[in-house]
Amino acid sequence: MSALGIIPARFASSRLPGKPLVDLGGRTMIERVVAQARRARLARVVVATDDERILDHVRGFGGEAVLTRADHPSGTDRVWEAFDLLGRPGGFNCIVNIQGDEPFIHPAQINALVDLFAQRPTPAIATLIKPVLTDEELFSPHLPKVVVNQFGRAMYFSRYPLPYQRQHPSHEWLAHHQYYRHLGLYAYDPETLGELTLLPPSRLELSESLEQLRWLEAEYPIQTVITELDAFGIDTPEDVARARQRLGAG
Repeated sequence: MSALGIIPARFASSRLPGKPLVDLGGRTMIERVVAQARRARLARVVVATDDERILDHVRGFGGEAVLTRADHPSGTDRVWEAFDLLGRPGGFNCIVNIQGDEPFIHPAQINALVDLFAQRPTPAIATLIKPVLTDEELFSPHLPKVVVNQFGRAMYFSRYPLPYQRQHPSHEWLAHHQYYRHLGLYAYDPETLGELTLLPPSRLELSESLEQLRWLEAEYPIQTVITELDAFGIDTPEDVARARQRLGAG
């Protein structure tokens, strides 16, 4: 069993340009992501970036990085190009797409996906979900929700809470149904990853602005794993301030 971790890291960001290089308590965000990923059961961890400043920085602290195109529409496409630039090395049971803006990602979350690929049958795609605990989470369009079947496979992803409970007022929904939010950590079978990059955008994907709906519409099954651990993505200067506070860095 061998897993490859790839971390997409773009320099451009509308709300926080250069965010992979933002300082968080004396270490950059991308350095912290790499350090956390190396604690997981990954045979290799590679940063896939579109900027030579990030490339040089990662190599400077002893990390592995490749320079990809700047025009990829998604992190999935960047991960596939990185795998291609590495020579599509054999022997990996899965490729894990690790968000480059989550410096507090827990190794156990990565391991939960990797472990699925040691089982039979192995999934084509796997991702993490977390129980929704508050109405704020439930109704936030920035936190996609997922509906799963009895086997833990994703049926649909939406920015709106599904199912709609006609018989209960919305402030009681959490008391009558277990909702899950989606965390953007994926693992793919290498062959499946290549196939996904060939799919055209789908109607549901364009409607919800959620790439994973493209895969479901193309009938690729997505296996989910429940985690109780939270995610902490950094997208704004306010997120940076909260991360520094968490680290005790002011």
